[in-house]
Amino acid sequence: MSVSLSFERAAWDAGAVTVAGIDEVGRGALAGPVSVGVVVLTRCDTWPHGLADSKELTRLQREALCPTLADFGLARAVGHASPLEIDDVGIIAALRLAALRALARVGPVDHVLLDGKHNWLTVEPTLLDPDPEHTPPVTMIVKGDTLCASIAAASVLAKVERDAMMRAAHGDHPAYGWEGNKGYGAAAHLDAIRELGATEFHRRSWALPSASTTPAPE
Repeated sequence: MSVSLSFERAAWDAGAVTVAGIDEVGRGALAGPVSVGVVVLTRCDTWPHGLADSKELTRLQREALCPTLADFGLARAVGHASPLEIDDVGIIAALRLAALRALARVGPVDHVLLDGKHNWLTVEPTLLDPDPEHTPPVTMIVKGDTLCASIAAASVLAKVERDAMMRAAHGDHPAYGWEGNKGYGAAAHLDAIRELGATEFHRRSWALPSASTTPAPE
C-alpha cells in the first residue's frame, strides 16, 4: 500500500489552504522522549519518491529521504516531550505538548490530519488556539502513516530525529542498548533496568522492572 494525497486533497477541496499531517514516535517506549512530527502542505500533486511509513523503511532509507523532505511542503518540524514531562503530566498530555511545540514552529494551519483513531491533540478545546473558534478541524486517519503523504513524512522526520537522540543517549548509558532498541522494552533493555535500575532517561512513572537487590553479607 502506497501513500497518496487523497486526504489532503479532500481538505483542500473543502476550503483549507494549509493542511498539517501529524504523527508521533516513542509513545510506547520505556525511555527517551515522545516525539511528534508535523508536515504542512499547500495544494500539490506529488510527494518524495520512496515516501512510506517510517516503520516500513530502514534507517538508511529514512535518512536518505530527509534532504528531500526538507523541501516538501510549506513547513515541517518535530517537537519533543521529555521523560520527566511524561512522568509529570502523563503520556497523552505529553503528546499534546510535543505537538504544540512543533506546531508553534510551523505556524497556523487550517486543517490537521492525525494518525490513529484517538484524537489526543484537541481533547481540550483551546490547545491549538486561545480562541476555540479558530482551532483547526482534525481528521483522524487509521493507518494514516501508510496512507497519507503528509503523515508519512511527519513520521519519518520524527523517527529520524528521535532515533538520533537515543543513539546519543546510548553513549552515556551503553548498558541499556538504546542504540538498537531506541528505549523500547527489548529483553536486554529490561534486563539492564533490573540490574542497574532506571536512569534520568527512563519514564519512572511507568511499570519498569524492579532493580535486583543483592543480599547483605551476614
